[in-house]
Amino acid sequence: MAKFIIIFNSENFWREVLKSFNNIIDKYNSTSLVLRIAIGIVVGITFAIFLPSFKWISGFGDLFVGSLKAIAPVLVFVLVTASFIQSGSKFDKRFGMVIFFYLLSTLVSALIAVAFSFLFPQTLSLGDISVSQTPPAGIAEVLKNLFTNMIINPIESIRSANYIGVLFWAIIFGLALKKIATENTKNMFTDISNAVSVAVKWVINLAPFGIMGLVYYAVVHNGLEIFTSYGQLILILVGCMFFVWLVAHPIIVACAIRKNPYPLIFKCIRESGITAFFTRSSAANIPVNMTLCEQLGLDKDMYSVSIPLGATINMNGAAITITVMTLATVQTLGLSVDIPTSIILCIFATLGACGASGVAGGSLLLIPMACSLFGISNDIAMQVVSIGFIIGIIQDSMETALNSSSDVIFAATTEYYNWRKEGKEIPNI
Repeated sequence: MAKFIIIFNSENFWREVLKSFNNIIDKYNSTSLVLRIAIGIVVGITFAIFLPSFKWISGFGDLFVGSLKAIAPVLVFVLVTASFIQSGSKFDKRFGMVIFFYLLSTLVSALIAVAFSFLFPQTLSLGDISVSQTPPAGIAEVLKNLFTNMIINPIESIRSANYIGVLFWAIIFGLALKKIATENTKNMFTDISNAVSVAVKWVINLAPFGIMGLVYYAVVHNGLEIFTSYGQLILILVGCMFFVWLVAHPIIVACAIRKNPYPLIFKCIRESGITAFFTRSSAANIPVNMTLCEQLGLDKDMYSVSIPLGATINMNGAAITITVMTLATVQTLGLSVDIPTSIILCIFATLGACGASGVAGGSLLLIPMACSLFGISNDIAMQVVSIGFIIGIIQDSMETALNSSSDVIFAATTEYYNWRKEGKEIPNI
């Protein structure tokens, strides 16, 4: 016992312990983040199967998502402000182009959802209403909420993660500082943005533990019943989203950059889509996307604005959900739908999806608005919303993964398109 105490208190013992600990950390950091996340998923599933009573494991997921959500508004405000202070003359052109790609991909997603709905018509079992939220009365209310959120106090916007307000005030302060800032002021904002970015990297580096907790919670708390009750509906939604991911997006990207789009698509799915699938939050995935943009060699001044903007208006998955669920309701009621009405529905879904982040409940609560195009009562539409919440563990996860990964896809597409026009080499991904 005395010998053990002497060893335990020796300086060499603690030096070796510290050395071993540092070696473990170095090994962890040198391993691919995707591989670490994959291991976290497997560990989370294993723990959920064999240790379902260890509820504290899910706390890792809560801490991870909470950390991302806490730092994301600060990150967006600081980076956007710094970007406008440093922005060059070509910023406006690229900014308009990335908005075009966001809106185009969302409209295409809605059109694909219409095609899938006609090819594989679905009917729903409508029952009791079980959703308490109030949906928006129409597209005007959605847009009103969108613009109202812009002018909320900037401090309150950061505190409540109101990204419309954060973006608006960051742009205002950035433009104002651009006119009056000295070189020291610019350097100060650059240092602050770099410090916040480093803090974000530290949080993201712990993603495997967070994903493990999220997977554990999902497996323990959600059974397989949704696959049997609403399997076909889930397949249509997921099928549309994968079609957009693997067919529609590559076509748009290839037309813009004239290069094989799949390396970019698959990298964004791996690095952004997987994380977004488990966090189920585009806002929480903003730091992940910004880190990915840095890896892709994109202009920080541009992606620091386009990524949080994409988290607000680039809603491919939301457009699919609104369209598929609305047409399933129409088909359940035996109503006829012609091509012009379908196109109007796609435009409606696109505009509504762009404002989904400003509505409590996201894309599901925009279904009654779309159903109103066909004269479907709010009572029936809210029953459809309740079905959406039942399948939400899959629908919302896939929707967020598609939305968030496509933010990076089209931020990169805009950048690479301009590089091609300027005769620059587009990097191999």
